[in-house]
This record gives sequence, C-alpha cells and structure tokens, in this order.
Amino acid sequence: MTQEEFKELFDAHFDAIRNYVYYRSGDPELATDIAQDTFMRLWEKKSLVKSDNLKGLLYKMASDLFVSSYRRQKLAMDFSVKQNQHPHNHEDSPEDHLQYKELEKRYETALRQMPEKQRTVFLMSRMDEFKYHEIAANLGLSVKAVEKRMKNALAFLKKAMEN
Repeated sequence: MTQEEFKELFDAHFDAIRNYVYYRSGDPELATDIAQDTFMRLWEKKSLVKSDNLKGLLYKMASDLFVSSYRRQKLAMDFSVKQNQHPHNHEDSPEDHLQYKELEKRYETALRQMPEKQRTVFLMSRMDEFKYHEIAANLGLSVKAVEKRMKNALAFLKKAMEN
C-alpha cells in the first residue's frame, strides 16, 4: 500500500470509523482517538495487509480497539469503586470483616469466570448504570439480547455465590 492509497483510504473511511466507535461509546474524543489508532495500526502493518476488504478490516480493528479501551476503563472504574465502597465501619467485628472479604473474593472470582458477553452487559448495567436500551445501542444488540445476557449473568452469579 502506497502513501497515496493510504491517504485515499483514510479520507474515504475515517469519518465512518469514528462514527461507528462514537455510536458504540457515546464519547466523541474516544471515538476520534480509536479511529486514529485504527489507521495508525493499519499503516504500521501495511506490508501484511491485503487490499481485498480493507473497509471490513478497519471496522474489525476499530471494534477490537474499542473493546480493549472499554476493558481498561472498566478495570480502572472497578478499582476506584472498590476503594470507595470498602467498609469503613469500625464497629464491625473481625469475623464480620473476614466474611465480607470472603464474599468479595467470591464475587470477584465469579465475575472473572463469567462469560465475557454476560460480564460486559452486567457491568455496564450495574457499574455504569446504563439502561438496557443504552447497553443495546452501545453493543449493537437488541434489548431482548441484553435482557437475556443479564438474566444469564445474574443466574451465573447466584450459582457462583451459593458455592
């Protein structure tokens, strides 16, 4: 791919890629960053890329970058929330504190073991406080699919927490 071909590809598809990420994230700055990163990665790998379906490749790369970004944000948010929700009641007995820690560990383990699609919907609902229709719009799913994933996530958590 020559520099001129890359420029034409960039001019033809940058706005569409940015809009695709924007519709998934709702964040225009993140969408622009991911679109730029997508084209940077394509340029870096230009010798490996076949020009058969570059448009599809761009969308796939943008989607992967968005998911990675979301996971990093989610991890940071989980840590922040966890720090703020830690029980600070000094009247708790050591036994209460130990039970809380054990319950927290089981919850974190269950979240890690939960299938990714269910975990994404669950955390978007519970941590980000998105409504089902907002989750559906961000993930490109129907509201019914979101409802089913949430039902399965809750069933998974219930079963994991009973053990």
